[in-house]
Amino acid sequence: MTTSYFTTPGGNRLAFRRRAASTGQLTFVWMCGFKSDMTGSKVMRVEDWAARTGHGFLAFDYSGHGQSDGAFEDGTVSQWRADALAAIDTQTDGPLVIVGSSMGGWMALLSAIARPDRVKGLVLIAPAPDFTEKLMWPEFSAAAQAEIMQQGFTLRPSDYDEPYTITRALIEDGRQWQILDAPVAFNGPVRILQGMQDADVPWTHAARLVHVMTAEDLTITLIKDGDHRLSREQDIARLLATCDEMAATLA
Repeated sequence: MTTSYFTTPGGNRLAFRRRAASTGQLTFVWMCGFKSDMTGSKVMRVEDWAARTGHGFLAFDYSGHGQSDGAFEDGTVSQWRADALAAIDTQTDGPLVIVGSSMGGWMALLSAIARPDRVKGLVLIAPAPDFTEKLMWPEFSAAAQAEIMQQGFTLRPSDYDEPYTITRALIEDGRQWQILDAPVAFNGPVRILQGMQDADVPWTHAARLVHVMTAEDLTITLIKDGDHRLSREQDIARLLATCDEMAATLA
């Protein structure tokens, strides 16, 4: 599919790819992780799967990510949540399953809470709700925390790319969107895939999410040798099988 662009109500120009669902089928919406974009191997494979099975598909890049406009350093959880809602509101019709990877899991959960009439199921890969406060902030040294508070940002090393900027605005804004400290009201089917060797989002974080979700039809799969990305061929096969199972559950 070709990349297109739309402008959100907030004035952000976002890149997206989509295909319409066949009659009576679901639309699967991919929500990317922090500093990730819609060109990753997992998203491309889910896109191919949707085309083969007749399901609709949507992927998009948040502001400051991939081919979308904006600077990454200007991003906040509020902004990326607004991007996600604008994408599903303007670029999809009918019932949705959101497939969220890492931070995309947080965006998927926030979208499901905001659009309960649209979102029917969730497939979450190493979901990272509340990561700015519960995972990222505690990992910073006292010096880095002071740097963020005093000068407004710090540079954080990355295992995948060049060091990137973490801003005070990102940390402080993220606090209002925390969901793990109270029940998460979503009653559709939920499937969580989580690597136990994940160095970015510990499997215990996913377990905490399981405990607060109200959904009864919820399964978490722990992959003992799985890392954060879960991009090996066997991981992607498991993901596609999970999408198949989700579609059958909601049929």
